Amino acid sequence: MTNTPDQSPLGKTSAYQTQYAPELLFPIPRQQKRDELGLKGTLPFFGVDIWNAYELSWLNMRGKPQVAIATITAPADSPNIVESKSFKLYLNSFNQTRLANTDALLALLREDLSTAFGAQVAVTLTQPEDFGKLKMGELEGVLLDRLDIEVDNYSPAPELLKARHDEAAVEETLVSHLLKSNCLVTGQPDWGTVQIHYAGPQIDQESLLRYLIGFREHNEFHEQCVERIFTDILRQCKPHKLAVYARYTRRGGLDINPWRANFSAGKAPNLRTARQ
Repeated sequence: MTNTPDQSPLGKTSAYQTQYAPELLFPIPRQQKRDELGLKGTLPFFGVDIWNAYELSWLNMRGKPQVAIATITAPADSPNIVESKSFKLYLNSFNQTRLANTDALLALLREDLSTAFGAQVAVTLTQPEDFGKLKMGELEGVLLDRLDIEVDNYSPAPELLKARHDEAAVEETLVSHLLKSNCLVTGQPDWGTVQIHYAGPQIDQESLLRYLIGFREHNEFHEQCVERIFTDILRQCKPHKLAVYARYTRRGGLDINPWRANFSAGKAPNLRTARQ
């Protein structure tokens, strides 16, 4: 596959198709960005990308509109990501498509998205009768944003990261709501909350917060930012356990929530935050 971000629908005028069109999905290989991080062969992490699609609608066989919220979970070791605008265009192609039932919809979503990501993805639907069961919450951890620091750098600088290698190891969870990066193609802002759980030499919290704020003018997709954060912390601070989870605010009815870890920590909770 030779798809590159600049060939995607991002930043271009797009006709919104309202009849089923799986060809709208635009996969982009993950490896090019991983090469920038020196990630070749066995990855230093496993994980998933959790997508929530809030603007999903189709027609039943009598032409009556149906709605649901879809959750798509793609494995981090899939060869591709799917560019988010193409994902939105694909979902909108169901708007005037008649389907027999939700099983028919799920079958199409699973087949098309698994093909695009290049690996089996999980798809679930939350239907209107269950909307009231959905909960909101915040990622747990010690809030880094409480720190009164001076900042003058707004691009990723892994050399800022410091850890106390000569002291006893700790295990803790840290959270910041100050993660901001920009779309790789359009430069539009992406806003997120990031949670970092680790065990190992204690990470200096001020240096970590400065590092995270350093993404503020950085252009990269959500998944790539999280892998960069994970890789930089692993190399600079050398924890023996590390998990990085980001909850990004939605755009175009979609939010993307990448999670990467190198230890068995259960699964990342798909808990919508206040800003999502």
